[in-house]
Amino acid sequence: MGYGNYSFAAHAALTASRAHQSRNEVFKQTSCHPLMDPKGLKVRESRDSSDHPNALGVMFALDVTGSMGDIPHLLAKDELPKFMKLLTDCGVADPQVLFMAVGDATSDRAALQVGQFETTAELMDQWLTWSYLEGGGGGSGHESYELAFYVAAQHTDTDNWAKRKKKGYFFMTGDELPYPAVARHQVDALLGEKLDEDIPIEEVIAAAAESYHLFFLIPDPGRALKVGARWRELLGDHVIRMESPRDTCLVAASIVGLTEGLVPDLDALAGVLASSGTHRDHVGSTVRAVSDYAALLGTGKPKPSVAGHSGVAQTSAPVQPAAPWWKRLFG
Repeated sequence: MGYGNYSFAAHAALTASRAHQSRNEVFKQTSCHPLMDPKGLKVRESRDSSDHPNALGVMFALDVTGSMGDIPHLLAKDELPKFMKLLTDCGVADPQVLFMAVGDATSDRAALQVGQFETTAELMDQWLTWSYLEGGGGGSGHESYELAFYVAAQHTDTDNWAKRKKKGYFFMTGDELPYPAVARHQVDALLGEKLDEDIPIEEVIAAAAESYHLFFLIPDPGRALKVGARWRELLGDHVIRMESPRDTCLVAASIVGLTEGLVPDLDALAGVLASSGTHRDHVGSTVRAVSDYAALLGTGKPKPSVAGHSGVAQTSAPVQPAAPWWKRLFG
């Protein structure tokens, strides 16, 4: 997938038309859309084309449980065009975006929903708003985030990686802890695949990290205090503590620009954000959110290793190379 051309004007008009609509008016699904049902899923593809010769796959795995529904709503009524515009302003030529929706496989009816990689505003918006915001969650303090990493590792195929060995981007939003492993019985029930054993989350994250830069975006400092330490054990400084859910798209696009080397430092990032029309309050909150990651890249000023900044001790622990779980499970 990923054919057609992107129009910021068309995208901005589309979101503006629903700026005052409620969450239920925008997201009308009352169950998993048949085309987002992962049962029998083979592969989601991001491909080059004559119009887009340098496709870059970008995945958003959105937590759609009760406490996290604000982010999909913000993307659909205002923020997603800002993501695309900022990517373009940074110099990313051919982004292709896929949306997943994630819940709790121990309790929700639609714990995993998977769209397609798309280039056009209309199709991106279609998959986003086809997501069923179930608003569930099991109340255990965990959600099934590990299933989204499994899909990225096992069920996507991108030309940026296959042809150029260039990693794509995987952004997960959330405010809970992951389960410790991908449960084989859940993979069977949701995807129709037989695994011989559960896969520890460390292994499935390492497998996804072979072809994607992985990031976990926490909506605000309060929730970062609750879950940040565990996520940083798994992803290091790729855990991003935001100041507001509204900054999700700006933060994600800023990370792409910094990682690709298209934005040389935080001062330049602030300039790009401002020139893109970002309000100065959100320029500041976005730059602060990505400052630790920029320091890891060597494009920002390192901060002292204190727990107070993000609720947990700072670490730059890299994701370890992928363990060969697919060889054990699939031969």
